[in-house]
Amino acid sequence: MLGRATVEHARRLGLEVVPFTRAELDITDADAVEAALRRTQPTAIVNCAAWTDVDGAEEHGDRAMLANGTAPGLLANAAEAIDARLVHVSTDYVFDGSKTEPWVESDPVGPLNVYGATKLAGERAVLEADAGHAVVRTAWVYGAGGTNFVETMLRLGADRDEISVVTDQIGRPTWTGHLAPALLELAERREDTGLFHATGEDAVSWNEFAIEIFDRAGVACRVVPTTSDAFPRPAARPAYSVLGTERDPAVVLPPWQDGLAAYLDARAGAA
Repeated sequence: MLGRATVEHARRLGLEVVPFTRAELDITDADAVEAALRRTQPTAIVNCAAWTDVDGAEEHGDRAMLANGTAPGLLANAAEAIDARLVHVSTDYVFDGSKTEPWVESDPVGPLNVYGATKLAGERAVLEADAGHAVVRTAWVYGAGGTNFVETMLRLGADRDEISVVTDQIGRPTWTGHLAPALLELAERREDTGLFHATGEDAVSWNEFAIEIFDRAGVACRVVPTTSDAFPRPAARPAYSVLGTERDPAVVLPPWQDGLAAYLDARAGAA
């Protein structure tokens, strides 16, 4: 989802962009990464690749670590060798969710699950490889081209009169159409390095997000409040995943409501 949006926005800006699918470049292969960068000679790299199956990572930790922890380090080292800047995408799941106010970049990390631990390893590998790189933590991402919460809700809402959605997980939904331009802008701001947080503005529960999705899409489905205890899953989720920022200048995205409206409009236009 994010890779597609980033490539599309880069082309709209008139940037020369070289996208690689998983089939075209295995970022867990150091030799392949070095060869690809030597051949293309980019000034900046945006890494949108990751193992994103949070529950699956509990069972396949080695594979998740390879994609999320090892590969970013390979990209960072190869980028340094050609003086390219890497912008690497990470996650709110590096935090344990125990706060009641937004998490900022300097807050202590403590992932609750394997996925979060592998993403944290990737962050550290990037920042240790070159102080000139940037790591962008984001959360609750949705967009065209992949399975996401909005699509799941619309699919279920079309078949059911009501659906139960949790109220005890709080975060900030982030549309790829807003995040992608921010990543590209940061790729050009070479003086801004280190950790950044970037999500849609305003906090919301999954339950409230579902209500807004149905309301804006005109879906007649009742959203019933429930808690995470009713839906046990292999990987624990942080209760409070709201990302704030202490950076100046910060990466600022529009309110999540604007992102949802734009996504639904684009979806309707495509249909």
